[in-house]
Amino acid sequence: MSRPAGRFAPSPTGPLHAGSLVAALASWLDARALNGRWLVRIEDVDTPRCVAGVDALILAQLAACGLHPDEPVVWQSQRGAAYLAALQQLQQRGMVFPCACSRRDIEAAWETIGQVRTRHGELVYPGTCRLGLQGQPARAQRLRCVHADGSDVIVGWTDRRLGPQTQNVTQAIGDFVLQRADGLWAYQLAVVVDDAAQGITHVVRGEDIADNTARQIHLQRQLGLPTPQYLHTPLVLAADGQKLSKQNGASAFDSRDPLAALRTAGAVLGIKAHGGTVADWLASAVQSWAAMFVPTISRATAQPLVR
Repeated sequence: MSRPAGRFAPSPTGPLHAGSLVAALASWLDARALNGRWLVRIEDVDTPRCVAGVDALILAQLAACGLHPDEPVVWQSQRGAAYLAALQQLQQRGMVFPCACSRRDIEAAWETIGQVRTRHGELVYPGTCRLGLQGQPARAQRLRCVHADGSDVIVGWTDRRLGPQTQNVTQAIGDFVLQRADGLWAYQLAVVVDDAAQGITHVVRGEDIADNTARQIHLQRQLGLPTPQYLHTPLVLAADGQKLSKQNGASAFDSRDPLAALRTAGAVLGIKAHGGTVADWLASAVQSWAAMFVPTISRATAQPLVR
């Protein structure tokens, strides 16, 4: 078996805030508790949203907290050839089709049958272009999320913190985008290809991304790639009860006092650690994390159930 490996994969759209430090710390603690590798990947595939210089700032914030990657940092913006190869592999198997639909087209398709998307609800793709473009120009490339016999794609897995999970990808998501209308690569394809390329065995990330897991497992299966074990951490909430995020104006955590920032992040994770320096606190935190999560690994379902 390969050495365990985890990763932290921030988007350089703003500096790390308290919520993103929780995810970074959790992934680092997990890798250390497993005696594995911890990697950092800059998810800058959505280039219009990225801010120049933020990647360097993020790496400096991590370093201030004693969170140093074990291998050179990877930037997704330099990985286009790998994503294209994966897309072509899926195209050759008939698993990908071109789509002419805009977001408004998808909403209109649902409105015609009396269904309206809720404000924060998923915009489920109704399969409009699955059988052809009907003379319209292609905009995006989508992964087919229905079996050859017409049955739904249902994915089950065991989250190391949340327990057994199941999602009907066909009904909850639909055929999802792998390459966008603007030519950029979609997050789902990039993360799956990069996790496999870097040998990631354990993914630890925020609970808000948990509903992406079934899509990624389905895509891993279609590409013949291994499925990591998943653990989704609690979210840090803003004063209004919403997830703390860059989109709602979350400010950067204070890296001038990294020990205080780590203790705050550790409290969210339920870490019981002590130490008057960053290094001592992290060493103690690894033991606390291991006591909570590492003994459960052997009992977790490593290979998800997929129908």
